[in-house]
Amino acid sequence: MSSTANGVEGRRFPPPLASHEDVVKDPTLFWDTLRNFHSQLGTKYMVPVIGGRELNLHVLYVEVTRRGGYDKVVSEKKWREIGTVFDFSPTTTSASYALRRHYSSLLHQYEQVYFFKQQGPSITSAATGTIDGKFDCGYLVSVKVGSEILNGVLYYPDEAASSIATNQSCTTLIPFNPKPLNSGRRNRRRRRRGGDPSRPKPNRSGYNFFFAEKHSALKSMYPDREREFTKMIGESWTNLSQEERMVYQSIGLKDKERYQRELKEYKERTNPRQQKELL
Repeated sequence: MSSTANGVEGRRFPPPLASHEDVVKDPTLFWDTLRNFHSQLGTKYMVPVIGGRELNLHVLYVEVTRRGGYDKVVSEKKWREIGTVFDFSPTTTSASYALRRHYSSLLHQYEQVYFFKQQGPSITSAATGTIDGKFDCGYLVSVKVGSEILNGVLYYPDEAASSIATNQSCTTLIPFNPKPLNSGRRNRRRRRRGGDPSRPKPNRSGYNFFFAEKHSALKSMYPDREREFTKMIGESWTNLSQEERMVYQSIGLKDKERYQRELKEYKERTNPRQQKELL
């Protein structure tokens, strides 16, 4: 499946309104420039919540850039170290994962402009894209602009804001199978025979969450080696430390609890007389 975007000419990242040193020293200036940055790009901007508290994005930006920026923090596995700065509650088991996800979506491009002083890719022609995968909140996509291949995530309009605001994970990967153009009649029959749309979505394992995150990163680094991704991700999972693996397993356990709770409510709602048997 492909899509084309026309009429986007000569677009770059908006120029910085202050120096990196100034936004580090002045939180108010940081927030003003960050809001302006997202406004200029037309991207969603909401302050995320972790452990019941709003995440201080200024502190997060300072700590990550102090360690050399997002890519270096990822490669050196410094997210847990950065998490200690925020004094999260001991019950917040996925803090490192959440910090990385929120930084990637809200601060990574800002970092490119203010810390690395990049202008961003110039879009001078029509863009064509393909959907590489589907997950609960949207799609993994590749977009070709001229000779450049860009990778990223497209969220459903309501899902992106709600996932950031509630700190819910939004990375469960689902295989994507494009529908044939001549299958309309067949699909209508399937919809009539299909399952209950109100039935809860099945839970995903910790590995599923890890796979989705790693796949997106590999796609941007090795766009021509997609057939090797499954093996590469499996090896990366094997090489994780016990603590690192527990982050994803904890997310998987929470999703399992969510599914069991929602399934119980669903069964009680649809089969109230058989409640005891179903439990």
